Amino acid sequence: MISKKSRAEVRAKKHMKIRNHMSGTSVRPRLAVFRSNKHMYAQIIDDEAANTMVAASTTEKAVKAELKYTDDVEAARYLGTVIAKRALEKGIKEVVFDRGGFIYQGKVKALADAAREEGLDF
Repeated sequence: MISKKSRAEVRAKKHMKIRNHMSGTSVRPRLAVFRSNKHMYAQIIDDEAANTMVAASTTEKAVKAELKYTDDVEAARYLGTVIAKRALEKGIKEVVFDRGGFIYQGKVKALADAAREEGLDF
């Protein structure tokens, strides 16, 4: 009988392959995205110093108050604008995009496009 790996195991393996090829620096940090069934999380990370420079998620009161649902494409788009604004306030203009092993479509793509529209370069 053939055993099939779970989606979470497949995503984790893809994420590790991606992470072996990319790393965030203080000059160009990494924009990491994580998506659960109910929420989305975005962090801008300097991997050299092991430091999270900027973070935003749909679990925050300020972000959640602006959204009707926290698990749709509109929520992802809003989160992209929030993370980009916070990054620009800290002086971060260029990042490396880490999709976290998720397919680049739907919510992940909406977050990335919104961050680009607000002024982040990646």
